[in-house]
Amino acid sequence: MTKRNTGGAKPRIILTANDHEELSMLANAAARTMPGIAAELAEELDRAHVLPKGRHPVDTVCMGCEVDFRDDMTGRVQTVTLVYPNEADISKGRISVLTPIGTALIGLPVGKSIDWTTRTGETKRLTVLQVREPAVVEP
Repeated sequence: MTKRNTGGAKPRIILTANDHEELSMLANAAARTMPGIAAELAEELDRAHVLPKGRHPVDTVCMGCEVDFRDDMTGRVQTVTLVYPNEADISKGRISVLTPIGTALIGLPVGKSIDWTTRTGETKRLTVLQVREPAVVEP
């Protein structure tokens, strides 16, 4: 599976040190069972700017955040919470970081757009509109 990026270079993403560490372990663990999406997540992690421990990005999608984003193809706005796979529940708007859209969202700042490829191979573009912090922030 080849990921096409019709919009040029991907935007810079920012991750907390904790998210980067946890997601690196997740990508490694998923490499055998979900090689395509694990590779996509690993690629995102490799290009991320990682903040020093204790620092937290402002207005940037991180694990546990609630995100409003727009599907730039349809104009539809959705609100989701980005979670680890064991916490995912699409009926509650909780999407796993190990989905194509979850991987596209992680680390993306408000106002930035990214092209991503659905599981059926369709290329879409989304723009982050707003990010709300998780109810409980880890120390």
